[in-house]
Amino acid sequence: MTIILPMPQSNIKHETLDAAVLQNEATIPSQFVWPEHEKPSSVLPELRPPYVDLSGLLTGGHEDVMETSHVIGEACLKHGFFLVGNHGVEPEVIADAHRCMDHFFRQPLDRKQRLERKPGEHCGYSSSFTKRFSSKLPWKETLSFEYKDWKGEYSDNVEEYFRPTLGGEFSNLGKAFLEYCGAMSKLALSIMGLLALSLGVKPENFVNVYEENESIMRLNYYPPCKEPDQALGTGPHCDPTTITLLHSDKVPGLQVFHNDQWWSVAPNSDAFVVIIGDTFTALSNGRYKSCLHRAVVNRLNPRKSLAFFLCPKKDKVVAPPLELVDSDHRRLYPDFRWENFLDFTQNHYRADMNTLEAFSEWIIEESKKKQCKNNDMSTL
Repeated sequence: MTIILPMPQSNIKHETLDAAVLQNEATIPSQFVWPEHEKPSSVLPELRPPYVDLSGLLTGGHEDVMETSHVIGEACLKHGFFLVGNHGVEPEVIADAHRCMDHFFRQPLDRKQRLERKPGEHCGYSSSFTKRFSSKLPWKETLSFEYKDWKGEYSDNVEEYFRPTLGGEFSNLGKAFLEYCGAMSKLALSIMGLLALSLGVKPENFVNVYEENESIMRLNYYPPCKEPDQALGTGPHCDPTTITLLHSDKVPGLQVFHNDQWWSVAPNSDAFVVIIGDTFTALSNGRYKSCLHRAVVNRLNPRKSLAFFLCPKKDKVVAPPLELVDSDHRRLYPDFRWENFLDFTQNHYRADMNTLEAFSEWIIEESKKKQCKNNDMSTL
């Protein structure tokens, strides 16, 4: 049984670490050194990921749509991730988002810290998550913010996130990221429909859950590292969210775990990497498993990526469609609200390959405690 404890807070003397300084150091601080069994290998085989051409989806032909959903289903069963090309997202929208990401991470540390992530929250700027953890720190900087799409009406909360704190000169970042998130939300809904078809359920069973979504956008910056064989940009984990749409620059770094070993995935700027997350595993009643992955760093080149995490509205209950539950496929996970899973990953558990199982146990234990408390109250 997994024992869940409150998330330990960092006790590092210098709670914020400046990547611009660290990347020039000959050796890295001990809190960035990973255990031997988790250190990255310098040489890995390259995995050619399944490629899904979405042009058939855009033209609307039924046979093409069904064939595309079949390819996606096979990819999810075998790998837990796939690439999508001919996705319909304008190249300039992607390029603008990358330019704005570059601009933000070039800012001085004190300016980036105006958006500093507060303990227990999932949005804001973070340098190596030093305020959350004290060991196995990731060699990266991130900026995360929420994107709300309510019935196709793109919220202006993205623009408002940047303007008041960083000033009017950064309003173009908010506009660019708002447009990018809108495109990601639209693409993600299309993919959710295809995922539903691949499982033999009606697309609306999934699309209706996410038509109004409160998703998370994250900008990742992985500085050069003098000891890349000792550190990780992001440790091994499964995303707790539903699906992730990842677009990176041309620097390699993504690795996935497949057939009991790690594989390198080459960057492809013409496609998005779609990664199955824990929430989708629960939504599919375990038919599609979330993808275990990590990010490595290198000695010479910085790496950047844009990650859009599709999430339902926080009050939505995540439960599989009835078609995916039968005598041969019993319920594997309890119903849960997304806001509770999000809180679990921020305050109780550091995301890894066992997050969903740990969360399920936590839900059951909390439910038992609540029932016992109610029984005690009824006897008064």
